[in-house]
Amino acid sequence: MIYSKYFSRYIRSRKKISFQQKRCTGCGQLIHPAENAVHFPCPNCGDVVIWRCEKCRRFAHPYTCIKCNFDGP
Repeated sequence: MIYSKYFSRYIRSRKKISFQQKRCTGCGQLIHPAENAVHFPCPNCGDVVIWRCEKCRRFAHPYTCIKCNFDGP
């Protein structure tokens, strides 16, 4: 089966999207896909997605919303 150059470009772009790593909002550490992390909308504004790594959740490190400056536990 012969694929066009556009199809291979599409596959490469999808791989980049699917493997983009997120950063913890509290500590800035990269979140591994297998890590037990959570994400949720900001409780105050609801526009920004907050990512929390397992360590920050366990020790209740504070985080700050980048849009409304809401400080959470």
